[in-house]
Amino acid sequence: MFDVFGSVKGLLKIDAVCIDNNIFRLHYKATVIILIAFSLLVTSRQYIGDPIDCIVDEIPLNVMDTYCWIYSTFTIPNRLTGRIGSEVVQPGVASHVDGKDEVKYHKYYQWVCFALFFQAMLFYVPRYLWKTWEGGRIRMLVLDLNCPIVSDDCKRDRKRLLVDYFTVNLHMQNFYAFRFFICEVLNFINVVGQIFFMDFFLDGEFSTYGSDVLKFTELEPEEREDPMSRVFPKVTKCTFHKYGPSGTVQKFDGLCVLPLNIVNEKIYVFLWFWFIFLSVLSGISLIYRCAVIMGPKLRLYLLRAKCRIAASEQVETIANKCEIGDWFVLYQLGKNIDPLIFKEVISDLAKKLEGKETV
Repeated sequence: MFDVFGSVKGLLKIDAVCIDNNIFRLHYKATVIILIAFSLLVTSRQYIGDPIDCIVDEIPLNVMDTYCWIYSTFTIPNRLTGRIGSEVVQPGVASHVDGKDEVKYHKYYQWVCFALFFQAMLFYVPRYLWKTWEGGRIRMLVLDLNCPIVSDDCKRDRKRLLVDYFTVNLHMQNFYAFRFFICEVLNFINVVGQIFFMDFFLDGEFSTYGSDVLKFTELEPEEREDPMSRVFPKVTKCTFHKYGPSGTVQKFDGLCVLPLNIVNEKIYVFLWFWFIFLSVLSGISLIYRCAVIMGPKLRLYLLRAKCRIAASEQVETIANKCEIGDWFVLYQLGKNIDPLIFKEVISDLAKKLEGKETV
């Protein structure tokens, strides 16, 4: 089974230069890996068994399996509770009267693997946009200064280039920063939108699915209505119609076992909690980002925390003269450059901005 997940290994690679933040990586790395792994798991039927097995008299089993897989199966919502074996065959599986009892068709299981893969691609879109817009600027500015073992002459030249870049492009990098902020907003919109998408995909069942599963464990046994059996039934009904010898339409009721739903129900419980966690975290991140944009003092504290070994007055000089774009690029560089070298860059840049030439 480990071979199934081999194609996901590329996403686990750690980037040599960081151009975003941890919450951003939760969207395009962790979530994409999770969704693709789940998609591959659902697709790999040989490891789980047949996706559907139906039994019915007088109809070849392979024909019934194919028919019910294509045209979907159904359950009876008002028969979800009851004594199994006497009142109902399985939750949602019982005799019903056409036109009187509500019938719920389950068509999603054909599309689960495609939906998960499509969602993974959507989670990667903001990352793709940011890489395109970023254009390798941080990688170009780092100039191998993330390596502490650099010759003095090489380090001096690269520091001078970095300081010159900041002084020449001072107050001209806001557009660069705001494009990253737009991608952060897109991450939040995407994760919230996908919660609604999965709710639509599962006929309105996903929005409360995780909380319903938690409540289910707290109920008395006779009061329990298993939400996992409601949304992902393991046994369903399927009706097959064919012409009889006299030309009349004959109806055959069959029972279908959906072994893949054992996996699907666990996948979507996990995704419910993961998407709620990710949307809350992304919302908090946007509040933090608004505070950074609106608060010069906060930017000063963050830059000071990023370079604790630099002189406070030098960090304050830079923070006072930088706009949000300059601060953002400098803060990103602080994530990638060796701390000792970053301290020297801060020192040289502060002197340059004060009009003093560095030696």
